[in-house]
Amino acid sequence: MSHVATVSTEQPSVSASAVTLADVTVAFRLADRSLFTAVQHASLDIAAGEFVAIVGPTGCGKSTLLNVAAGLIAPAAGTVAIGGHRLDGLNRQAGYLFQSDALFPWKTALDNVAIGLEVGGVSSEEARGRAAQWLARVGLGSFGGRYPHMLSGGQRKRVGLAQVLIRDPQILLMDEPFGPLDAQTRQIMGNLLLDLWSAARKAVIFITHDLEEAIALSDRVVIMSAGPAARIIGDWKVPLPRPRDIAEIKLERGFHELHREIWQSLKAEVIKGYEQTGG
Repeated sequence: MSHVATVSTEQPSVSASAVTLADVTVAFRLADRSLFTAVQHASLDIAAGEFVAIVGPTGCGKSTLLNVAAGLIAPAAGTVAIGGHRLDGLNRQAGYLFQSDALFPWKTALDNVAIGLEVGGVSSEEARGRAAQWLARVGLGSFGGRYPHMLSGGQRKRVGLAQVLIRDPQILLMDEPFGPLDAQTRQIMGNLLLDLWSAARKAVIFITHDLEEAIALSDRVVIMSAGPAARIIGDWKVPLPRPRDIAEIKLERGFHELHREIWQSLKAEVIKGYEQTGG
């Protein structure tokens, strides 16, 4: 599908949501010409500065919805609005952090962070200066001269965060960004993300399979059914206080009560998705 237009440059109203998916259906044409419906009638509204996690079984369309919000996939039906304006192309207000590293192996950490500004017309000197500041903010101030293969998985994720945030996007789209990391590193990265988010309060859509991670990080947890034709089947507010430390918040009684409540709705869909994919 080709995209030509982008988000309108008209200033949105103060009350406009950061992201609005209205009755979105996503379908793909298969090799045999049949139509596969991945997501059906999904509606989701995310306020400016709100952290929303989307959880669901494998293959339920979580990443598909994220790609719709990014403008990478056009819905077959329904509409997408960014800041109150219909999205008809790439979402230029969003930064996207993928599960796999998106770093150039031949560039240093500093150059990987700076490149996002350089392609936007910022001088190399200014871009590298700002990149150094962002590396310091993610705890890698002395690692700017290292190449990706010289960094641990957690360090590469920190570079990836700086690479996205240096462009100051209003929306962060995160597709299981900490999935490949071990449990301890995921916790460290989660706390770093919360610190950075608290400082700037971007709207966040965070995709994860981990219900505990979703509750610990977010303001709301959205649950999707198993596919095909996956639907949004639940939307829970997380009433836990901020600021949060992930290890400590998981000890709270309210955390466990909410986890139990959400899992009652999610469990059957996870089993269904497991059976459909053969594990």
